[in-house]
Amino acid sequence: MKLVFLHGAPAVGKLTVAKALLRLIPGRLFDNHGGMDLALTVFDFGVPGFWELVHSARLAVLEAAASHDIPLVVATYCYSEPGDRPAFRQFEAIVARYGGEVLPVYLHCSRDENVRRLSNADRAMRGKITSEQGLDRFLARYRISAVPRADCLVLDTSARSAELTAQEIVRHYALA
Repeated sequence: MKLVFLHGAPAVGKLTVAKALLRLIPGRLFDNHGGMDLALTVFDFGVPGFWELVHSARLAVLEAAASHDIPLVVATYCYSEPGDRPAFRQFEAIVARYGGEVLPVYLHCSRDENVRRLSNADRAMRGKITSEQGLDRFLARYRISAVPRADCLVLDTSARSAELTAQEIVRHYALA
């Protein structure tokens, strides 16, 4: 299994790029909010037990995909250094155990573009951050960065369409 690990701050285009990528190559989408949506069926956001369930769900999804020979999974994630490093290592271990590889892609954009994207209607419908103040609080709390791997592809989505970004990922990792 190949795991394309799209990560970056809220509203940099992770889900949009993931969908564009999956229009170019066959695979499955595991959106960052899938685990959160599951946890919200049992817990209120952020209460004790919430994040543990989210993490367990993510691990279970990756384990199931890898063990059932799903060739490609595109996952979205807000990776924060150093707090998410242990979780990322667990993701890598699962994929490696089944002979797969993790293909990390860090997406970022300018501040102005990031703030502009917060107003997309689908963000509100999915319960995502929709205000500049919410984004500022999130970024003050978490150190969003590229995963600490030399092979992490770093792409600026400020002026590049999701389609062009997806094409660059396909080219870089020879996914076609």
